[in-house]
Amino acid sequence: VEDALAGELHVSRRATLDVECEFERADGSTYVRHGFALNDLAVARGGAGNMIEFDVSVSGKHIDRLRGDGFVVSTATGSTGYALASGGPIVTPEFTGMVCVPIAPHTIMARAFLTSPSDVVEIEMSPERPSMRHFFVDGQPIAREKHSRGVRATVRRGRGDVILLDRSAQSFYDSVSRVFYGQVGK
Repeated sequence: VEDALAGELHVSRRATLDVECEFERADGSTYVRHGFALNDLAVARGGAGNMIEFDVSVSGKHIDRLRGDGFVVSTATGSTGYALASGGPIVTPEFTGMVCVPIAPHTIMARAFLTSPSDVVEIEMSPERPSMRHFFVDGQPIAREKHSRGVRATVRRGRGDVILLDRSAQSFYDSVSRVFYGQVGK
């Protein structure tokens, strides 16, 4: 704490996500859950293994109807996790928009894309393909009720950043080089 107050630690501000998910119960009624994420929201197929179908929109503009294993919306911090494993880019922590990555899409046309910080990403499950699907926030299921299924997720930049403090003076790109490319230095 003394080092932090003395300004002797490296400070990194990390964008967060505000997540709202709507679920449908077996009786047709709905409920909404809110979540906070440092890393990501993931919409994923269920245990039956069937692909899911969903529409992706950004700030009210329809992007595409996709079929596949799911979709990830991540922060820059989360870009090196599930989003990267799904084919997304490594993103500098200073980026404050969102990283949007389809998971195993059933088309060659679907690609990862980035949003601006003010955009809102909406993922709406297709009623024509009512397969099992789950919503996860930072790897944790957000639904609280058994036998309910995700209907819609709305993701926007969180209201506040997380501030990380550490003793490392190593740059983001030094870490990228070491961790993802195996470089130890020149």
